[in-house]
Amino acid sequence: MKVLLIHSDYLRYQVKDRTPVAEEIDHELKEGGMEECLTVFAAVEKADEGRESDVITRGVEIIGDTARKVGVGRIMLYPYAHLSPSLSNAETAVKVLKGMEDELKDDFTVKRSPFGWYKAFQISCKGHPLSELSREILPEGEKGEVTSKALLSEESMESGWAILDTRGTLHELTVKGDKVEGYDFKDCKNLLPLVVYEAGEKKKGKMESPHIGLMRKHELVDYEPGSDPGNLRYYPKGRMMKGLLEDYVSHEVRKYGAMEIESPIMYDMNHPTLKSYLHRFPARQYTIDTPDKEVFLRFAACFGQFLMAHDMTISYRNLPLRIYELTRYSFRVEQRGELTGLRRLRAFTMPDSHALCRDVEGAKEEMLVRMNLAMSIMDGIGLSTRDDLELVVRCTRDFFNEHREFLATLTENYGKPALLELWDDRFFYFVMKYEFNFVDLLDRASALVTDQIDIENGERYGITYVNEDGEERNPVILHLSPSGAIERVIFSVLEKAAMMGKKGKKPAFPYWLAPTQLRFIPVSEEQTGHADELANSFTDVRADIDDTDRTVGRKIREAEKEWIPYIVVIGEREVSEGTLAVRIRDTGEQVDLTVEELKKRLEDDQGKQPFRELPLPRHLGRRPVFVG
Repeated sequence: MKVLLIHSDYLRYQVKDRTPVAEEIDHELKEGGMEECLTVFAAVEKADEGRESDVITRGVEIIGDTARKVGVGRIMLYPYAHLSPSLSNAETAVKVLKGMEDELKDDFTVKRSPFGWYKAFQISCKGHPLSELSREILPEGEKGEVTSKALLSEESMESGWAILDTRGTLHELTVKGDKVEGYDFKDCKNLLPLVVYEAGEKKKGKMESPHIGLMRKHELVDYEPGSDPGNLRYYPKGRMMKGLLEDYVSHEVRKYGAMEIESPIMYDMNHPTLKSYLHRFPARQYTIDTPDKEVFLRFAACFGQFLMAHDMTISYRNLPLRIYELTRYSFRVEQRGELTGLRRLRAFTMPDSHALCRDVEGAKEEMLVRMNLAMSIMDGIGLSTRDDLELVVRCTRDFFNEHREFLATLTENYGKPALLELWDDRFFYFVMKYEFNFVDLLDRASALVTDQIDIENGERYGITYVNEDGEERNPVILHLSPSGAIERVIFSVLEKAAMMGKKGKKPAFPYWLAPTQLRFIPVSEEQTGHADELANSFTDVRADIDDTDRTVGRKIREAEKEWIPYIVVIGEREVSEGTLAVRIRDTGEQVDLTVEELKKRLEDDQGKQPFRELPLPRHLGRRPVFVG
């Protein structure tokens, strides 16, 4: 069943003519309506046949929850076939509509317009952010996507907003559209658009995100028409860049002390523990049928790590116990209109590290350690926590009141004011989380790093540790993604480069991520052999050679378009004298360096970051074109 829920000033209808499936009605039902109500346009579907009871239960739950959220006690049910191309038979439709009407009457004043009649109607929508909501209600066991109760609650929840500065002072905000009062943002260039995006009215962008053109121009990533939307193809350069980020983040998390594991990508839809957790996580899930059971594709690494921890014998001496998995892939059925290049996907790679802690106080101590880990990782990637990322803290009001000093410490540790979201109620398994957000050229915020204090899943999964007194206790669990989804990191790197270009600077990749780090340009074919010898001597450097028949000027321009950090033109002088004329993208200068001087400079730029070989043939003349 599909429903469209509209918080209405009124709905009025008048019956005009009957269809072949029209139910018999009394004369007084041929005209009617309701004032100050939640109007529910509903289409009962083919998949609902034979499962009417379950559809009624789920429909009543969603409709009733929405009515309570918008604060109305009156519900108008309106059959509306145009919501679906796959309608049920008339008997099923009337049974479901009448069933919902009867059950909703226990808590609400309910009216229902007649089924199977052509009707004229008038409606007035309230026009606030929660006044128009659509839902797909799938019967139990139906394939497709499953929308968690936590996500439904998140979409309708109300929040209070404030700025928490580095001294721990709280500045309460009033946000109306793009107008924000309550804080002076003059020294926080990205904090104001972040507040507007999170707390104001989200506007659908009319411009294409700059990174989409860049990811195709540089032959990194592209859409895959042969797959489900939000599942992308990676060309060699993109796969190399993604692999380097995976290597780097995983290495840093292992250094922190996390034990790396691997777990399945699919889980039993009807496993009682997993099903319960599924509805506490704000996401839509893929579900599929296997020969043995219905399963859902994981949306995080939590399931595998928690089920493993359930079977472990854990002492207080083992705490905090750190586990890690790089999921390739996690899956979430983001809505079609939300999918945007690398920013929002249905299949993504998520570094996911959990820490089992003794209690909330132990979790707070560990969270600070992990925040420093995340800050170090992001700075190493080339996304500065000081210049490129903004801190958001989200928690219940009760947690804020009890742990305000800790939240102030988090903000002080980060070194910048944080946007604070306060929830009156808790719909999730966590009481608090923080995020590092990247604000792009379109003033949209994208969460990268996140860590959460989970107070439910230790008990839900039966995870225990033995304390000093020999008693079993459930741990508090931290959920850290130390970089956010790897795909979203690439998105942020590309968007940052686009910002550089907008400011008049040369856009660039971080050196260690550049697909080609050093390009040799022979002046003529006679110098190609020497260029090969030079390239061979630069170990742990991705060096290639432009051996095409283009002019030297054209070769240089093409290298500039590829954002190559170092360009070396090889002519007769360079061959005879042994010095190199080097163009340096970062500074814009051209200098003469010896081979050893250039090697030292590249070694310093690489630092301790991981290295992968050139992802394409060294000679440009041998390379295919991936994006036409």
